[in-house]
Amino acid sequence: MGMSQGNATPAAGEKQKPAQSAGRQPASVRVVLFALMIAMLLAMLDNMIVGTAMPTIVGELGGLEHLSWVVTAYTLATAASTPIWGKLGDMYGRKGVFLTSIVLFLIGSVLSGMAQDMGQLIGFRAVQGLGAGGLMVGVMAIIGDLIPPRERGKYQGMMAGVMAVAMIGGPLVGGTITDHLGWRWSFYINLPLGAIALVMITTVLHLPKKRSQTRIDYVGAALLTIGITALVLITTWGGTEYDWLSGQIIGLGITGVIALAAFVLVERKVAEPVLPLHIFRNGNFSLITVIGFLVGFVMFGSMTFLPLFQQTVQGASATNSGLLLLPMLLAMMAVSLFAGRFTTSTGKYKIFVVVGGGLITAGLALLSLMDTDTTRFTSGAYMAVLGAGMGFLMQTTMLIAQNSVEMKDMGVGSSSATLFRTIGGSFGVAIFGAIFTHQVQTTMAERVGKAGEKLTGGGAQMDPKRLNELPPMIKDAYDHAVATGTHHVFLWGAVVSIIGFAAAWFVKEVPLRGGPASRPEGENAPQEQAPVEVAAV
Repeated sequence: MGMSQGNATPAAGEKQKPAQSAGRQPASVRVVLFALMIAMLLAMLDNMIVGTAMPTIVGELGGLEHLSWVVTAYTLATAASTPIWGKLGDMYGRKGVFLTSIVLFLIGSVLSGMAQDMGQLIGFRAVQGLGAGGLMVGVMAIIGDLIPPRERGKYQGMMAGVMAVAMIGGPLVGGTITDHLGWRWSFYINLPLGAIALVMITTVLHLPKKRSQTRIDYVGAALLTIGITALVLITTWGGTEYDWLSGQIIGLGITGVIALAAFVLVERKVAEPVLPLHIFRNGNFSLITVIGFLVGFVMFGSMTFLPLFQQTVQGASATNSGLLLLPMLLAMMAVSLFAGRFTTSTGKYKIFVVVGGGLITAGLALLSLMDTDTTRFTSGAYMAVLGAGMGFLMQTTMLIAQNSVEMKDMGVGSSSATLFRTIGGSFGVAIFGAIFTHQVQTTMAERVGKAGEKLTGGGAQMDPKRLNELPPMIKDAYDHAVATGTHHVFLWGAVVSIIGFAAAWFVKEVPLRGGPASRPEGENAPQEQAPVEVAAV
């Protein structure tokens, strides 16, 4: 039996309720959300698994200088494709577009597992990233269509559960796979989960098909991609591959500025812009995109370089380094659950943005204090502070973003918020990677001279097993180099996160749609959408 969200609802007061109030049973909503959470798990689990296995991957394929690009290629492709996926979903229907993104992600996973060198791995990770862009924005947009912001906290436990499984189980699974099966299975493990997601989405979720005669803004998408790519290359190559004042870096800077300026001009004139500029006229939306950018910046950076510190300096195996992240991940899950329930019952959310921004800054500052003598208990306590900050912000930022746009802009609003978080991750890994690599190379050169330069110019030193084979003096020098690199990474992260903390104070607590204090234009928004059918349970 199918259940529909009708368009004929007589009273405004009735429109403020979530989708199930229009005739859908809560169990039907849950089964749809369960299918969507599996798809979200597909993308999130991959990041966590690969992040934990990264030292071994880079150690086998070689090249410390390529460490950031394995993640940056993925996140950059995700960022570039996210607006297009969102617009395609709005124009042609979300289900077919969503399923296509899952298939593309799985193709990229298979190819990444078959990679024979770093160049191939980076390229295939980009294919994965293209699919991941559609996964994340598809899940968020569909949830935004189904459940008003005020009621979403009831289901935030499912989202927090997915994060817990991905962020706690991901490092553990990634470490176990790396230690016992080999890093290639870190990619192949996506296949069975992807098959389940495909079957669930195909059979459970029935969205209306759409046909649009409007052309996609390919020019705008191309300009945005060029601009983002140029900026990321500057942050990746500046001071490492090329001097900051070199022709290559200056040329990339000029290219990025011109591309982004042209992008703004194009978006102001086209009928269906890939990134409508009018949504940024809303103060809350603009502020929350800045904060979301910083959340991505911090999350991707910390999840990339914390395992490196734990495996190199603290001597943890790939499996144990995943377990050592538990304090951060459990704190994130617990805080996210609390914030969701509190928001649903009270409609209040600004306090979480402010407190989350403050905790992230404090957590990064504490992590910057780590050195070769830092115990696992101490680093775990620092990570718990950071995790609590991210827990307050992860779901709250998306909730505010979706509540700040009209329902007709739900797709582009979700994709824009996702885009800026993804760009933040790309910038975070690129900038942190450049800082880390520079500090490691500098410290090694200072401590062991030419031997240090030769060691950090390869990549074998990133393999924890081969690290133990180094002479004690060289290994001690490298431990200090990694500790120095992570110190600078988190110190600069703390400095940047102060911007997000300051921005949080300016967020206005606008009533959430679906609650008793909702504004009329927000209350009836969900009912303006085309009927959405959900397979009965």
